[in-house]
Parts: sequence; C-alpha cells; structure tokens
Amino acid sequence: MRYAGPRATMQYAMIPGLGRPMRRREFIALVGGIAASQAFAARAQQRKLPRIGVLVPANSEPFWSEFQSGLREHGYIAGQNIEYEFRSAEGKESERLRALADELVRLKVDIIVAHTTPAIVAARQATTEIPIVMAPAGDPVATGLISSLARPGGNLTGLSATSSLTGAKTLELIREMIPSTRRVAVLANASDPFSRVLVELIENGGRTLGITIQTIKVQGVDEFDTAFAAMVQARADAVVVQGSLPHKPAIDLALKHRLPLVGVNPFAHEGGLMSYSADLNDLYRRAAFYIDRILKGAKPADLPVEQPTHFDLVINLKTAKTLGLTVPPTLIFRADEVIE
Repeated sequence: MRYAGPRATMQYAMIPGLGRPMRRREFIALVGGIAASQAFAARAQQRKLPRIGVLVPANSEPFWSEFQSGLREHGYIAGQNIEYEFRSAEGKESERLRALADELVRLKVDIIVAHTTPAIVAARQATTEIPIVMAPAGDPVATGLISSLARPGGNLTGLSATSSLTGAKTLELIREMIPSTRRVAVLANASDPFSRVLVELIENGGRTLGITIQTIKVQGVDEFDTAFAAMVQARADAVVVQGSLPHKPAIDLALKHRLPLVGVNPFAHEGGLMSYSADLNDLYRRAAFYIDRILKGAKPADLPVEQPTHFDLVINLKTAKTLGLTVPPTLIFRADEVIE
C-alpha cells in the first residue's frame, strides 16, 4: 500500500451571525482588523481637540471674524486642531450672560474668550479655574478685574482697550470739530462696569475744557428713545456712546435728532461722525496670541495684559455733510482714515 503521508487538516472557527465556518486565516485577519479599528478610535479620543468657549454680549461679526483670523495665523483651524463653543447673549446681557458662562463651564471648555467687560465679568463669576482671555476689556485694572497689567493674577489675562487719556482726547476732538461745543451727552451702558470709569474719564476732561457732561445710563435699546429725547431737551451739542451698547440704533437716533455722535472704532464706519479708539480689529486678532500661549502651557496669571499705545481717528465726511458740519482741514489732515 502506498503511503501518502499525513493529511494536512484545515482549522475553522464559527463566527456568530456569519452563518458559515470561517477559516483560521480569515478569522485572524478579522480580529486583527477589529483591534486596529479600536486602537485608531482610542488614539482619536486621546487626540481630543482643545475647545475654546466664546462669550459675547451680542452677535459681533467683526470680533468673531478677526479672532478666528488671528487663530489661523497661529496655525489653528476649526475642526482640525481646535473647536469652538460660541455663545451670544443677543443683547440681553444681564439676563443671559451669566447663564451662558455657566454653560461653558459645564461643557469643560479649555479656555473662555470673553468679548467686552460684561462678558468678562460673567465668565469670572462662573469660574476661577478655566483660563479667561479678555478680548478686550475696557480698563481691567480700574474695574477691579485684575490686580495689574504686568501680573494680572488669577485666571484672567488678555487685552485692555483704553487708557486714561481717551476721555479728554475725545472731548478735545469734539471741540475742534464743533468749536461752539458747551454740552456733551454720554450714553453709557448700565450693565457694563466699565461705564463708571468711562464717565469719570470724560467728566475729568469736561472740567478741563469747560464742557458740561450729561450722563445717561441705559440698560438696553428699549431706553434709547427716551435717552435721546433727554439729550435734545438739554440741548446737547454732541453725544459720546459707549462701545458695548448696540451701535446701529444709537447711530440712527443720533442722525434723526441731528446729534454728532462719537464712539469707538466701528462707529464712524457705521454712520457716526467720528471714532477715536484703538484698532479694535487688531485687538481681536491679538487675542489669538493668548490662546496659543495658554494652550502651550502658559498660565494666565503670568501673561501681562496688553494696553494699546496708538489710537485711530476716523472721520465720516458724509455724516458731517448730513449734519451740516464743516470739518476743519487740520482735523482731516490728522485723521488716520477719512470716509467720503
């Protein structure tokens, strides 16, 4: 009898739900594939993207656009190596900002970026642990948000948007534009702690220049009509509007009542007579620097708060013409931008 040697035997494994035996080689490949998929998923979880909570009093397209642009300059792309949780109080600051700040804390975001002082205050009340970047604050030292610009302490750092000279300078510009100016109204945001500092700066400037200051604090747009009626009744020569208040309603009412309006950087572009402030778009982009440093391990308390050293003067000649004002050539010459 011819001996053919031992017969090789095939090994099979039964896989539940497959309906047929699976060869050993196929089984090993399947198990290996599952293990690789699980390992990939585990690595993906380990590479969790940092989440940035963004808190604003109202939808601010310039801030949101420029802030993201700044982060892209530092190499951060949404969905690739960073994520955002955007929250807006939609103009209802006192009612919603704190609740939205609490929500960002519950979501355990890595950093909170707060736009304007009311949002910064709400974020600080919500957490003393999550880093908060001010983007920007009115005057964080004067409002008690930080101990000093050089060493802010706590979990806050970021940008300041003003200096002690801005109040008097704003009044000087109004007097130069309208030499007969004797009374200036200030429309201040009652929900913004910086309003106290702003009013003090302008009142100090008013005493120096012999200009009477009429301060009107409002909670929101619903009080604008009454506020502007009071300015007209008091014969105000111009109005300074705080930047954290809604811009367009204030500008529309100022034009309706033929009141020259002065505010921070965007106001002149939106129809106000003049703007005098730091370049806010630059500050919005600069906030990304703090995000980058904190994500790389820096502590907010050790990052100095930056304060602007240059303030832009923007004049809207079209609005001046509508108001029947002749802009002095010397003022036009000094302007950083003239809108025609």
